[in-house]
Amino acid sequence: MTIAKRRTLASSPDPRLVRVDDDWLTLPNRWDVPIDICAGPDVPIESSAIDEILTVLDTAGTLDRLSAATGHSGAAIDRVVLTPDLHKGAGIPIGTVLRSHGALIPQAVGNDINCGMRLETTSLTVDRVRPCLDALERRLRHLFFEGGRRIALSGVQREALLRDGLPGLLDAGDPVADGVWPALRPGDADAGRIHAARYPTTTAEAFRDWIDSAGGTSYDSIIGSVGGGNHFAELQYVAAVHDRQAAYAWGFTPGQVVLMVHSGSLSLGHQANATGLEQAKAMWPRGVPLPDNGILPMLLDERSEGARRRYLDAFGNAANFAVGNRFFLALMMRIGLAAECGELSGDVVYDAPHNLLWQGDDGHVVHRKGATPAGGYAEAAGGPYAMWGEPVIVPGSMGAASYVLRGHGNPRTLASACHGAGRRVPRGAASRGGDADLDAFLRDFRVVTPLDHHDPAVTRRSDVMAAWRRDLKQEAPWVYKDIGPVVSSLGRAGVADPVVELRPLLTVKG
Repeated sequence: MTIAKRRTLASSPDPRLVRVDDDWLTLPNRWDVPIDICAGPDVPIESSAIDEILTVLDTAGTLDRLSAATGHSGAAIDRVVLTPDLHKGAGIPIGTVLRSHGALIPQAVGNDINCGMRLETTSLTVDRVRPCLDALERRLRHLFFEGGRRIALSGVQREALLRDGLPGLLDAGDPVADGVWPALRPGDADAGRIHAARYPTTTAEAFRDWIDSAGGTSYDSIIGSVGGGNHFAELQYVAAVHDRQAAYAWGFTPGQVVLMVHSGSLSLGHQANATGLEQAKAMWPRGVPLPDNGILPMLLDERSEGARRRYLDAFGNAANFAVGNRFFLALMMRIGLAAECGELSGDVVYDAPHNLLWQGDDGHVVHRKGATPAGGYAEAAGGPYAMWGEPVIVPGSMGAASYVLRGHGNPRTLASACHGAGRRVPRGAASRGGDADLDAFLRDFRVVTPLDHHDPAVTRRSDVMAAWRRDLKQEAPWVYKDIGPVVSSLGRAGVADPVVELRPLLTVKG
């Protein structure tokens, strides 16, 4: 897509939107639910995402019917925020923050519970790492895809992770002294640097098969997986500093290599979401038709308390697993870097979720789907970022810049920000894109995948190569929005300000 065409697309918003100023739009709707959209004029917004959020709002009527049938008054959707990376999802747009009262909505979080980002600094510089990239590519392919990960876990450790998060895992016994465990550092489970280090649960019985499959201590085949879609593990370097004081305090220096991981709860999240839908359907009042939009809320009433607890336990188990998964992916990156570039040190900057829900004592529930917390001083109080606001990690597309920002806790976005640039082209259309752009991209950038596209035996298989190229096209830079206008929108709107800009060196894709 040419730059001129991109500008035309960005400057022709959906006619249902009302632009308030250069940073905000609103979306009138028949339910009169306040909807704010943070996006500058140069950020494209697809009409299919607007169609989808209006369909989601039909859940307001569902809650009215449930309240009437059960006598549980007051259940409602009272606010929606859409972030600059807004695009169509599978029932709920990506980039949606939805606040309800008196009900929770499992589908407003979705299958990939606690999908999120982990960012770590290293003591290595870009000049030290660049000469090692050929060897590092081979090493990481072995670690991630060819049996090199070797993450040994006992049943006790698995259950501790699911019930008590990463701190529970690291308190559950001495790790095995091989595989990725030697890369463990003090402070890896520092709760002040993980937004949700321990999601509360009462049991992990929903995942008893996974817990007991260890049969003692075994090397797991699930944890340590990148996952599909837009998930990745990436080596980056600090290319620009936008806030010198915050960057220094957070441990960033120009030219420094950092590692970023984007992954979620894998199959556990799918199982937990299915549990939520099963429980919601089981508690559905007789005589009340199932909603046309397929979205099944759960009332926060006494009648549904048991069903809700079963869902929230499975939800919490999956959320805790996701933090552990990102932790192990980071260990794998550390092991690969140390083997090819020399010993390194570093610190966790932050681990932030972007598919999660938060229940308040006042009956409100904030659901984020493809949106990340962007708390300010109040939300960061008592932790390492109290003077700065919460770190906000906004990755660009594969091969494009990423940003680390500091949040301001803006109430207009429910203290939320976008979790990336956001898709501009659907996956199906992207996979049918031309080959010339992909070839140019692959000449300039390294992508580590399960398939080694440098291997002559592989390149001779035209069918295998065609499938590999089709998958890469779905995540190529040109199918995503430009990250610059997205980040500028956050800054101008008072949502979050840039601290550093990161440029990629190498991306691992599942």
